Amino acid sequence: MFLSCIEMFDLTTVGHFAIDFIISPKIARSETTLGGPPTFSSIAAKKLGADVTVISKVGGDFSSEYIDWLIENGVDLSGLKRVSDALSTRFILKYGKGKRRLQLRSRAPSIEPSDIPESLESRAIHAAPIANELPVETISKLRNLTEILSLDPQGLVREFDNEGNVKFGRLRDHQVLKNIDIFKSAMNELNSVVEAADIPFTFKKLHEYGVETIIVTKGMNGSILSQKGKVYAIPACRPKVFADATGAGDAFIGAFLAEYIRGEDITWCACVGSAAASFVVEGIGSSRFGEKREVYERASEAFERLKASNL
Repeated sequence: MFLSCIEMFDLTTVGHFAIDFIISPKIARSETTLGGPPTFSSIAAKKLGADVTVISKVGGDFSSEYIDWLIENGVDLSGLKRVSDALSTRFILKYGKGKRRLQLRSRAPSIEPSDIPESLESRAIHAAPIANELPVETISKLRNLTEILSLDPQGLVREFDNEGNVKFGRLRDHQVLKNIDIFKSAMNELNSVVEAADIPFTFKKLHEYGVETIIVTKGMNGSILSQKGKVYAIPACRPKVFADATGAGDAFIGAFLAEYIRGEDITWCACVGSAAASFVVEGIGSSRFGEKREVYERASEAFERLKASNL
């Protein structure tokens, strides 16, 4: 039951928090950090003034320090369920030679339709599974609770071997796409959702399912935005330093949605997403988020480059 005094949330992120152990040549000393879409999407949106909440499940090993930190950063946790006899979702992330390897060490219980409160009121809901924790029935219920439902399918296309190593499989039920207004995917996951010869045909198929807006992120190469068949190349915002890419895509969509629900121009929303992501990569894990003024400044530079490229 939602206990917050906020009558209507701007953004609700649904999916597992992750406790990440990040190993990278750029990190002098590896350590555990709080991650997962509910962290990055929520705080990126909150920095832009959105009222944010999450629906998630964690285990008894989820530190009270994480809870305190999230609350201090303005994330409503009345939709968080702590299952004392379960473990939280944990990943080991290994970066090297331009690649990332994921290993699932433990997984919190799935988020079932019964975990979604009927009383939830949210301008946008972002479904963001990372370990197959959102059944199709849960996503279908979310569809009926908001006007804007977005999806990051990464957790729907991941497969895990006996040691938890992650590889890309296939989206098992394409009918889930019929519920989605905004689809956001990393480039390397896109073909796992829709098998197609090229990007234009992939976009065509996604739009045919009913997806209105498609965002495909390409890291430091920017992103591609398609809305109702019109395609834009969104510039990347350059970070001052590059430390860790974890959570950048989640911050992108959180910031994008914070602007989108205000009715801003779709390309501006994407530039704000790019700017928010560029601040996250300056820190390790969830240690760095840009403040509103900083994000808008970087977004404005990208927006001007986008406009100049279309002259």
